[in-house]
Amino acid sequence: MRVLTRYLIRAHAGPFFFAFFAVTGLVFLHAVAQRMDNLVGKGLPWTVIGEFMLLSLPHTIALTLPMAVLVAILYTFSELTASNEFTAMAAGGVRPMRVMAPLLLVGVVLAGVMLYFNDQVLPAANHRLRNLLIEVSTKSPTLELEEHIVNRLETVATSGNVYLEFREIDRTTNELTDVVIYDLTEPLSHQTIYAEHAVMMFNGNRTDLYMTLFDGFVHEVSDNREGEFRRSEFDELILPLRGVGNVLQTAVTGVARSDREMTIRQLREEIAERVSMTEDVRSSNHVRTVATIELALGMRPRSVVGDDTETGLPTKRTSGYEAEEDDMTRGVSQSGRQYLTQVAAHERRIDMLSVEMHKKWAIAVACIVFVLLGGPLAIRYPRGGVGMVIAVSTAIFAIYWAGLIGGESLADDDKISPFIGMWTPDIIFTILGVALTMRMGKQAAASRGGGWDDLVHPITRAIKGLTARKKTVA
Repeated sequence: MRVLTRYLIRAHAGPFFFAFFAVTGLVFLHAVAQRMDNLVGKGLPWTVIGEFMLLSLPHTIALTLPMAVLVAILYTFSELTASNEFTAMAAGGVRPMRVMAPLLLVGVVLAGVMLYFNDQVLPAANHRLRNLLIEVSTKSPTLELEEHIVNRLETVATSGNVYLEFREIDRTTNELTDVVIYDLTEPLSHQTIYAEHAVMMFNGNRTDLYMTLFDGFVHEVSDNREGEFRRSEFDELILPLRGVGNVLQTAVTGVARSDREMTIRQLREEIAERVSMTEDVRSSNHVRTVATIELALGMRPRSVVGDDTETGLPTKRTSGYEAEEDDMTRGVSQSGRQYLTQVAAHERRIDMLSVEMHKKWAIAVACIVFVLLGGPLAIRYPRGGVGMVIAVSTAIFAIYWAGLIGGESLADDDKISPFIGMWTPDIIFTILGVALTMRMGKQAAASRGGGWDDLVHPITRAIKGLTARKKTVA
């Protein structure tokens, strides 16, 4: 039996790694292409680009590893069934569950790896990636200049800014044509510089920008001398802009972690903190309510002027009973609205944190669920080939992720519990997988049948049946 276990694991290892690297590569390229706009044109060093791509990889792996498990199971079992190897195993007295046992064990191991990955690696990578994107977004926008609009260049050396407009830019040579510069760095005078073309260069540390302007003139207006205007021409003019550089600032610190950037332990700690805060709000509101009732019944003395320090209710004496009670009513109404708002905010945050915690577990357990589901399906349709594997795995994974995303949205809105929202796809597929696994011994493992027609024909027949019923009713 050890030989059979090793054989089954080896048979699945190749398709698993192939599917994992192929699917991860495709999804990774798509994800990077979507975010590449945040990096292109900023003159970032290759180390920053490399770090961005590396930090984008864990999120992709969290999606593709369970899918690779499903693809490997479908492909390998369909190949073993088509070559009559399962028939030979059954003839030798090997039960279907004995065939599934080693792969379920591998699924448990992969689920453990996936849980550790989702708990430790993915949150840290997401947090660092968000910080990196913030750092990139706060980088001086020298190489983000756009044509035919007024671009603002912020400088650190002066209080004012420099505005730049041009007709065309050559990003290879950093050369601009038909340049207009509005220099507002001096508080008492403003310059407008016109040039036929200009070249941008950075200093050695790439912290300051130097613009060399050619064939132009300068208009200068002074605020402290009314009516004064000066015009000067130049063949070549060097304009230094301090602090308008091309260096990535990495001083972003103290950014709070979102729910997707927390470990399970951090999620539990914040959930406990939010629960405690909710109880404090409820306790405070209870005290205010009891104090208000006592005040209305005359059981609590009023001070002459001021607010009750314990309840916060207005206690200022007015000229009549109705005005006095109106103050009380407004205070109770306001405190009630504040109470509902605070409790709703805490409960919504608790739901989001709970959803993220359950999601880490649910995605990891999906590695086991897909083993349980993929094996019986592959045996049922062995002649579908690679096309069948791609179609079935794509359909299953699309349904799974649609259920997961829909459950997350409903749980975040407090329409269903986080547990139901995150675990429903796993539970449904587990029940289906167990039912199919129990029927594995009754399924014929022959090379005949089990192709596309066997899968499409029942679906077509069911659709025709529904159509015929509608016509009959009509």
